Amino acid sequence: MMPMYLAVDEGTTNVKVALYDEDFNLKLIRSARLPAFYPREGWVEQDPEEIWNTVRTLVHEISEKSREKIRAVGITNQRETTILWDRKSGRPVYNAIVWQCRRTAGMVEEIA
Repeated sequence: MMPMYLAVDEGTTNVKVALYDEDFNLKLIRSARLPAFYPREGWVEQDPEEIWNTVRTLVHEISEKSREKIRAVGITNQRETTILWDRKSGRPVYNAIVWQCRRTAGMVEEIA
């Protein structure tokens, strides 16, 4: 079995999962769209459970198709998106507040 490397790119509009061999040649790639919600003018949100389930599904698809040993996993995301999780249940308290959201713009301007 050849060691493989898995890359997960969780972005604003989609999730991509790619599998690379030990020479970092791309072997497999899968992607899926992530919808955003706009509950108010300037607000941008996503469903945290949908993000998690999409990542899990794509990783599973790649793992099943490849059957190779995955040596390491790298994850990229937009980092500024925020999700608050309940400590006891492990469930999200609210939707992900996406980095594009403008709901705190006034507070930021005041601080600046």
